[in-house]
Amino acid sequence: MAGSDAITQTATLDDRVVPFTVPDLDVRGRVVRLGPSIDTVLERHGYPEPVSRVLGEAAALTVLLGTALKFEGRFQLQTKSDGPISMLVVDFNAPDNFRAVAHFDEERLQQAIAAGATSTGELLGEGHLGMTVDQGTQATRYQGVVTLTKQSLEEAAHQYFRQSEQIPSRIRLGVGSIVNGTGRHWRAGGLIVQFMPHSPDRLRAADLHPGDAPEGHEILASDDPDGISDDAWAEARSLVETVEDHELLDPMLESERLLYRLFHERGARVFEPILVHEECRCSRERVLGMLRGFSTEDRRAMIADDGTLGVTCEFCSRRYTFEPAEVEAGLSPSP
Repeated sequence: MAGSDAITQTATLDDRVVPFTVPDLDVRGRVVRLGPSIDTVLERHGYPEPVSRVLGEAAALTVLLGTALKFEGRFQLQTKSDGPISMLVVDFNAPDNFRAVAHFDEERLQQAIAAGATSTGELLGEGHLGMTVDQGTQATRYQGVVTLTKQSLEEAAHQYFRQSEQIPSRIRLGVGSIVNGTGRHWRAGGLIVQFMPHSPDRLRAADLHPGDAPEGHEILASDDPDGISDDAWAEARSLVETVEDHELLDPMLESERLLYRLFHERGARVFEPILVHEECRCSRERVLGMLRGFSTEDRRAMIADDGTLGVTCEFCSRRYTFEPAEVEAGLSPSP
C-alpha cells in the first residue's frame, strides 16, 4: 500500500475494536486493529525494533481485554521480569483510551539480538505478569498474576484465563510495520475468542485416563490445554489458530471481513465497533500532587541547577516544570 489516499480510505479501519459472537459455536470475542495510536506510542519513545514489537503485542492484548469492561475504570497489564525487557506497563482507561511504556537494558538487548534470542519470551525472560481491574476504590480492585517462564504473551494470557477466569480462551496477536509515502508506521492487531456455552457441563474438563479400562475400550482424550472436549470449542479454537499475522495487520482488510473468512460457515454476529485512541493520564495537577507527596528533603534534592523542579512523564514524555514555592505553598498550578 502506498500513497496518502490509501491511508485516508483505511483510517476508519484502524484504532477500533469489533465485538462479535458466533452463536452456533457458543463463542464470543473481539478483534482489535491499532494503527496511528500504536505508531504514536512507539515512535514517541524511539524504541529498538524488538522492544517496539513486544510492547505492541502487550498494547493489543490490553486493549482486547480492557474493552470488555462494562464500567468506567482502568485495566492494567504489567510485567516484571529478568529479561532484557524488564518491565512493560499498558494502561487501558475505559471505555476507549490507552497508554504504554517499556523499560529495557540496552546492553543486554543488543546481546540478545546478536544471539538471535528475540522472541517475546526470550526478551521478557522469567518473572510475573499482572492484570489489574480497578474501578477507582480499593474494594473494587482485582488482580490476577501469571508466572512468566519465557513464554509468549499469548500463552501467558491463556494461562491467565485458565487459572483466574476459568474461561476457555484463544488469543492471537500480531505486530509489524508498513512503509508508504509518509514513512514507516507501526501496526498491531489481535483476536480473542472465548467459549461461553449455556450449559456449564460443557465446560467440564475431560476425565482422567481410568487406568483399568477394559481391553479394547477407546479412551477419548482432548488436545485442548484446558482439557475441554467439546466439538464446538474444538472448531472455534482450530479456526483461530489459522489466523496469520498479516491478516491482523493488513490495513486494507476490515475486521468484519476477517471474521467472515473465519466463521462464514457458522455465521458471526458483529456489534458496533469501539473506537480507541492513545491518551496519557498525566496532567500538571497530578504531577503537582505527586511532588507534594514526597518529603521536604526529597523535594529539595530534586531542585535543578536553574532552581526549578522538573518531571518528565515516562509514558508521553511531556515535561512539567515547577517553582519550589508553588509546590511548597500548595498554590494552584498555572495554566
